[in-house]
Amino acid sequence: MDTKLIFAEPAAHQTAMLVIFAVDIAVGKDAEPLPVLLTTSDPITNAAARAIASGEFKGNLGENLLLHAPAGLKAERLLIIGLGKAKTLSVNEIRKAAGAAVRAAKPRGIREISIAFPEDHALSDEHLEELPCTLTARVLVEGAEIAELDWDTYRSDRKDLSVYTLTVVVKAGERSTRQEIQSGFDEGLIVAAAQNFARHLVNEPGNVLTPTVLGARTKAMCDEVGLACEVYSTSKLEELKMGAFAAVAQGSAEPPALIVMTYTPAGPVEPDAPVIGLVGKGITFDTGGISIKPADNMEKMKYDMAGSAAMIGAMRAIAQLKPNLKVISVICSAENMPDGKAFKPGDVVTAMSGKTIEIINTDAEGRLVLADGLHYAKTLGCTHLIDAATLTGACVVALGYLNVGLFSNDDATWEQFMAGVPRSGEKFWRLPCTDDYRDQIKSQIGDIMNTGGRAAGAVTAAMFLKEFAGDTPWIHLDIAGCAWNEEQKPWLPKGPTGIAVRSIVEWVRSYSA
Repeated sequence: MDTKLIFAEPAAHQTAMLVIFAVDIAVGKDAEPLPVLLTTSDPITNAAARAIASGEFKGNLGENLLLHAPAGLKAERLLIIGLGKAKTLSVNEIRKAAGAAVRAAKPRGIREISIAFPEDHALSDEHLEELPCTLTARVLVEGAEIAELDWDTYRSDRKDLSVYTLTVVVKAGERSTRQEIQSGFDEGLIVAAAQNFARHLVNEPGNVLTPTVLGARTKAMCDEVGLACEVYSTSKLEELKMGAFAAVAQGSAEPPALIVMTYTPAGPVEPDAPVIGLVGKGITFDTGGISIKPADNMEKMKYDMAGSAAMIGAMRAIAQLKPNLKVISVICSAENMPDGKAFKPGDVVTAMSGKTIEIINTDAEGRLVLADGLHYAKTLGCTHLIDAATLTGACVVALGYLNVGLFSNDDATWEQFMAGVPRSGEKFWRLPCTDDYRDQIKSQIGDIMNTGGRAAGAVTAAMFLKEFAGDTPWIHLDIAGCAWNEEQKPWLPKGPTGIAVRSIVEWVRSYSA
């Protein structure tokens, strides 16, 4: 999609469809909806007045009302998109509404749309707090770009319903405001492209995206944006004594890939500046190994590398946003297959850290590759760690499909991560990661077991990883319930979400600020 920013009068802008946002300013539980357009343009307000007055449009989030040949406008159509209640409006509703506008255009075959930048000053302060224009521009672009993609990649009869051109139309204002909006617009393009890059990786079937191919695509991306990248395989795992990672990989005919991306800022860095480590689980297909999964829904296990995709996408954005600190990403990619050489329940393997692990269930493989990835990141100099993984079904049982499970060994690090969530618009819920859960993973024959039973399954998986993070400030994101959108939403198609890319980028940038 060719996305552009212009400063002009929206009513005088020629376009196939002009999008305008509306909020419901009604107050009180039983009050009738009172939608109001976020514009000071009289021609637009007049064109929509009759439709708004009819009561047909309520202003609910994602609700849309299409008007053809609106009087007094150059646009062929006027699409009104609801943002929900004014009193609860945040920038994330704007992100979703922009997505809803693009999704509304696609089935209608509209290839070119324009979105009028929301004018929060169209309402009095009692109805709507001021929206930061830089962030508003960013989220508007993100929502539109993320919504445009569909995931029928390999269908021979796929129809091209793409929106080719999106223009964000901002009513002319002060020069400083223009610069702020331009900055947010540019950031939105960068972050959305990074999230979409991650989604493309997650969407690929396992026979296409092997660990080797994941390494090659990551290397190509790094070359494009100026990141250093090294891709290793079996011999490197042996050299580093990554016994946990190697155990998972040994059952597959496909060799593993250890991918290391490094961002080094151009300018001088403070001597005590943190080095951020991003570690991703990259299981390109997970059968469960010897502890094989049920056949039902196993096809979805192509998405078991979504944690690595999130880190790869985040690194793409970091390279272009250029925070002033060093960032290293370690991706541990393999297939988990039930070959005659596969690791077995009852095996004991030795991780890179020297800890011995009793294998209870070979379907608990993600934590094994992350164990070596986290330790390796520390040896590379990382002072703060974050990992992302589609790690446990137990997290889905606990939190459903709305919140990512978040675990941390450090309150300050958790607080700094959560401070960026209002901007990223993603949802996280902290779960416990305290030492009283450690007894569940104690092993009689080795140091720890790779599972702690059904009770508190997401927590004991995090406790396992905590062993390898050690005292290094660390966050674990269990994205199992949020990496794949099971139902189409007005602003997002069914399929890969690219969850956590935006939040990881916010967290990394917070250390640079």
